[in-house]
Amino acid sequence: MAPSRTLERHNAVALDGSEAYLRQIGERVRNARARRGMTRKILARDSGVSERYLAQLESGQGNVSILLLRQIARAMGLPLADLTREGPDRAVEFTLARQLLERLSPEELAQAHGLLRTHFGQAMGGERGSRLALIGLRGAGKTTLGRRLAERLGAPFLDMGAEIERDSGMSLSEIFSLSGQAAYRRLERRALERVLQSHERAVIETGGSIVSEPATYELLLRACYTLWIKAAPEEHMSRVIAQGDYRPMAGNAEAMADLRSILAERDPLYAKADAVVDTTGQSEEESLSELLRAAGISPERAARLRA
Repeated sequence: MAPSRTLERHNAVALDGSEAYLRQIGERVRNARARRGMTRKILARDSGVSERYLAQLESGQGNVSILLLRQIARAMGLPLADLTREGPDRAVEFTLARQLLERLSPEELAQAHGLLRTHFGQAMGGERGSRLALIGLRGAGKTTLGRRLAERLGAPFLDMGAEIERDSGMSLSEIFSLSGQAAYRRLERRALERVLQSHERAVIETGGSIVSEPATYELLLRACYTLWIKAAPEEHMSRVIAQGDYRPMAGNAEAMADLRSILAERDPLYAKADAVVDTTGQSEEESLSELLRAAGISPERAARLRA
């Protein structure tokens, strides 16, 4: 197919998606207005947006600016996100729960999250304990320890980076350079869903940034017993360089400061794991023994799992 025709088809698909999204926003505005018993004239008065513009918006024909849409949302007492989010509308219970959570302090939110995980986080049944997921920044030892752990348990070792490349037919660097981070996040979620559906038992090595995507990370926490493999920043850097990868230092005199900043931002997210294994100053054998203990796997249980 000629490049120009391929581009035309791509633009047509993109346009179709945009039109569907605008129709969805228009329906949400119309439905929210109806639920509140507001005529279009009243909404126009309260929002400062003309009736004609509102009519175009509600019919899916108006490409509304984000500022005007914010005015409309405020006039109806709605968060802007309720109008702009993609996908089907949330159940009313979700809205009520969110309003309750928004009033909580950070400490109370952490407690609420723990309660939700306790009561609803086991939705995937007993498979969770048979799938071990290793999270943490590159250089902590996830690959080495993950392979050893999988061998000890007689379970498959799955590298999520390789699974993403398998699904997409591209290398990770190509995904980022050609399609960007948003595309990578979508591929990561789909690859994780496939892995969870096809493997009741596995040791899964995840990318260091999986914790930055809340929905994907929550799925991982819900479906796997998750272990944070951590190390001191200096060991992270030295191990990556020892592997022959000098990119962390290339053209960046502040590489260590950047690494410390990343760790500081992600530490609270990594800390949501079920257990922590600190490999700082530990030999491979010592780290593996600690990993087995953290996963609650005795030599006897490892032998039973291999059988």
